[in-house]
Amino acid sequence: MFDLKSRLARKNRVSVLCVGAHSDDIEIGCGGTLLKLVKQYGNAIEIIWVVLSARSIRRKEAIHGARRFLQHVRRKQIIVKSFPDGIFPYSGKQIKRFFETLKRTYEPDMILTHYRDDLHQDHRLVSELTWNTFRDHLILEYEIPKYDGDFGSPNLFVHLDIETCRKKIRTIIDCFRTQSGKQWFSEDTFLSVMRIRGIESNAPEKYAEAFYCRKMVV
Repeated sequence: MFDLKSRLARKNRVSVLCVGAHSDDIEIGCGGTLLKLVKQYGNAIEIIWVVLSARSIRRKEAIHGARRFLQHVRRKQIIVKSFPDGIFPYSGKQIKRFFETLKRTYEPDMILTHYRDDLHQDHRLVSELTWNTFRDHLILEYEIPKYDGDFGSPNLFVHLDIETCRKKIRTIIDCFRTQSGKQWFSEDTFLSVMRIRGIESNAPEKYAEAFYCRKMVV
């Protein structure tokens, strides 16, 4: 688990910025990790939850999902934007301006964002903008299962117990009903990913979420 205790001692709180291109990205990619952080740090944690593309019912789902995951977090900000889905690279200037606003407003201790080599163009741009906006931060890139088959070899793992995994999955299934017809959107998909990453990291309780950490100062 990330040791943020030194930051906590210095600031009396730990700030985490989560950035997702679409509704359910944050929940799928790092929902278990966020549940674990909330349990570990309690009222000392602050979470800024940003979804960049969500309109109409997907916006309602995004807010519902964020509130469910953050229900025990006292310090939180939920930001849902409506940049056009699927064409982020063609809206890069506007999205970059929004990222600059985030940088001026928040000073996170850790950022959770998309995998740089994700084959979805929206996810990939979000990762790129995260890195060129927040240049002196701990950035961890999460993974999203999809048809493209772009899973790689992550180098950082967060071990999870089965109850946390079940809570993550149950909340995702409950909150994102518009996705229920998709072949990959299922309990066994989400649990299988965490089980595989648990095997790779020798997790004592069998499950883990995985991240790509490209730069860390110790």
